Amino acid sequence: MVKKALYVRLEAKPGFEAKVEEFLKGALPLVEAEPATKAWFAIKMGPMTYGIFDAFPDDAGRDAHLAGKVADALRTHAEELFRMPPQIEKIDVIAAKLP
Repeated sequence: MVKKALYVRLEAKPGFEAKVEEFLKGALPLVEAEPATKAWFAIKMGPMTYGIFDAFPDDAGRDAHLAGKVADALRTHAEELFRMPPQIEKIDVIAAKLP
């Protein structure tokens, strides 16, 4: 069961939308190697607005993800790809359905 989550809002710089999508797709193998990341979604909400939603069983799993390779890559490429720093929100999950 998942009890904790993250929502990260990302605003691509003009002309960098394809690079943001490539970055997000490239993050999937890194996330697949994280045993505590139970669900992970890279999403597009508008022409330049993207996001990441991921879910974890507990704070330790969420903290491990925030200290992991995807978070490092996000910090490393943030200035290049995004109009503003990623907006990271820690979320408590009330109910969930996962496969």
